[in-house]
Amino acid sequence: MASDPAPDDAAAAENGHGNDNGHGNGNGNGNGNGPSPKRARSVISADEIRTEFAHHDAAVARVNNGSFGCCPASVLAAQAHWQGLFLAQPDAFYFHGLQQGLLRSRAAVAEAVGAGDVSEVSLVDNATTAAAIVLQHAAWSFAEGRFASGDAVLMLHYAYGAVKKSIHAYVARAGATVVEVPLPFPVASADAIIAEFRAALAVAKEGGRRVRLAVIDHITSMPSVVIPVKELVAICREEGVDKVFVDAAHSIGQVPVDVRDIGADFYTSNLHKWFFCPPAVAFLHTRKDPIASQLHHPVVSHEYGNGLPMESGWIGTRDYSAQLVVSEAIDFVNRFEGGIEGIRSRNHEKVIEMGMMLAEAWGTFLGTPPELCGSMVMVGMPGCLGVESDDDALRVRTMLRKDFQVEVPIYYNSRRVEGQEMAKDRNGDPVTGYVRISHQVYNVTKDYERLRDAVNKLVSEGFTSINLRPSEKQEA
Repeated sequence: MASDPAPDDAAAAENGHGNDNGHGNGNGNGNGNGPSPKRARSVISADEIRTEFAHHDAAVARVNNGSFGCCPASVLAAQAHWQGLFLAQPDAFYFHGLQQGLLRSRAAVAEAVGAGDVSEVSLVDNATTAAAIVLQHAAWSFAEGRFASGDAVLMLHYAYGAVKKSIHAYVARAGATVVEVPLPFPVASADAIIAEFRAALAVAKEGGRRVRLAVIDHITSMPSVVIPVKELVAICREEGVDKVFVDAAHSIGQVPVDVRDIGADFYTSNLHKWFFCPPAVAFLHTRKDPIASQLHHPVVSHEYGNGLPMESGWIGTRDYSAQLVVSEAIDFVNRFEGGIEGIRSRNHEKVIEMGMMLAEAWGTFLGTPPELCGSMVMVGMPGCLGVESDDDALRVRTMLRKDFQVEVPIYYNSRRVEGQEMAKDRNGDPVTGYVRISHQVYNVTKDYERLRDAVNKLVSEGFTSINLRPSEKQEA
């Protein structure tokens, strides 16, 4: 873990004391998922942190960095510069600026994630686009007879919803047997995840069936759990799985990422969630392999057949500016003590601290041990709130936004483990609802205290989720 954070930060100036968000002055420079800065700069101050995120709605306790990320003003200014160049002289931008700028960003990503060569890195809009690229190739392999009908594709039960739908839209439709890994939640250890993965892989291989692709999350979205991805990739290699795609939408900026060490065939992560790029930009790393030349962007344009990095670098007239400011985002993170590694460590420490504070106040618990958390953590809500469906969770989330100005996702845990009781709060009520809290450099303790107090107020007033249901459902 990181050493004790320095005393100057965004909250210190606000509160007049203390290190509230865990980020402040120091003498470190960037390391871990980010090259060293090209020029010496003083470490970011408390006032500068607040200025960089002054465009955030100050009325809202924003503890949901995980959904859409954040982008500092200095990086937004760099993006606006690129947008201005295009609007001023689009032909010059297209012929003389775009590809050089994209190559600069790809090189920065390659260095940040330990890629062997810049040719292994493509820039796309988001991890969902990267998934479409990989799954499209798998679908073609079924359609063209390289894979047999009934061959298996393995995915986690908690795979991101859009990716699960893409798996069914592309490969199940093409003839694949889709096998899910039924992960436990709350989860006690990485060993429990590994055991479930091995068992599901055995099911996928029954009857001599070939497993053509495993889709593994690095950090699941809802519920948020850091998956032992390196170990699962190694298991896939041992068991003869053809290819492994790691959907790491949340990973870069939350956990260390070394694509060669992880060893997957395909690895994607969003740069706009935890790496301070504007929306929307992600990278797709493809390990050197003959299959790389067979991958194509699902939007076909003039660069078709010139390799995925080039195909992704021009999919028609659109705004490419988010893909052109990766180096500026790296400059931003390197203004913090320890660079991105320091940010990650302090965010982890603070989100665990805030999660424990909420759990103590609500009489509940964390959904995962700290070692399976990055900068997000699941915290059980009081069982008396009666969250009994995804619709209940969404309605409570909306109420927190509108009535309390608190933005936080809520997860309904519908999983019932056979032979195991649902975890209960200190009053003996089953815990079915969980908040997923995030911590990023702009957050301060009072953000989480507002969430704590909002939920406590609901409990004290006898609120239950049934109060928000349509009248016909209440009567039923």
